[in-house]
Amino acid sequence: MDTKKYEGIIPAFYACYDKDGSISPKAVRDLTRYLIDKGVKGLYVGGSSGECIYQGKEERKVVLENVMAEAKGKITVIAHVACNNTADSQELAAHAESLGVDAIAAIPPIYFHLPPYAIAKYWNDISAAAPNTDFIIYNIPQLAGVSLTVPLLKEMLRNPRCIGVKNSSMPTQDIQMWRDEGAIVFNGPDEQLICGLAMGAVGGIGGTYAAMPELYIGMRKELLAGNLQKAQDMQNEACRIIYKMCSGHGNMYAVIKEILRRNGGPDCGSVRAPLAELIESDYPIVDECVAMINAAIKQYC
Repeated sequence: MDTKKYEGIIPAFYACYDKDGSISPKAVRDLTRYLIDKGVKGLYVGGSSGECIYQGKEERKVVLENVMAEAKGKITVIAHVACNNTADSQELAAHAESLGVDAIAAIPPIYFHLPPYAIAKYWNDISAAAPNTDFIIYNIPQLAGVSLTVPLLKEMLRNPRCIGVKNSSMPTQDIQMWRDEGAIVFNGPDEQLICGLAMGAVGGIGGTYAAMPELYIGMRKELLAGNLQKAQDMQNEACRIIYKMCSGHGNMYAVIKEILRRNGGPDCGSVRAPLAELIESDYPIVDECVAMINAAIKQYC
């Protein structure tokens, strides 16, 4: 399999809202262009960072349509299409394929703890709705409540469209296990990108990448060039920034969107309830994060 279109830094795309809290097509397009100009490999649209579980099916279509209007043919686009029922997921999968995405992805169904054969059927039914498009399993057990296992992965790899795993579990050993079964793997936890790449991940998909893409692009470049100490230093700095992003009252993505705006990126609005918006005491944290990001880029990139 030719994996080149998946090799690199793929930011998880943020939800973009107007002042009234509705999807902003303009902001979606602005953010897409902004990230293309930063040199990212691709975009992961409609996942956790895109607040997918708080958006309706039609809203998610609008987001992807506007991303693809700017990105098609320029970068790789992976569309997360899972809903908590099969029919809506299939509708989003078919829609994504009609727009020409490179791959679709799906978490397992949440809330009810389904047996592995039911999860496999759910994923395969979604994949069947986009029969000409790669399918990627999204393994994020800490949020979905379900962990991918080797037997379940083996079952899914019988589907020729299933190519790999976006792995957001914390053990890097999981990356090695999925690779041994023949899957390509994307590193999920931003705090361990260089660890995931060292374990054989083809690239990374991350929720903080869009706030500081230069740092992650540079980190991967230094690791691949054999400059381990510099890559470690860059990873450590990214982790310090992430910890600071998570230290406020507002949700991390509310903090990130304000960082993005202050650093010359588009205004993506706030976050959708029940996620917490920024409060006054969060703004000094935003200021610190902006300063830390700019200092790290100046030092390392």
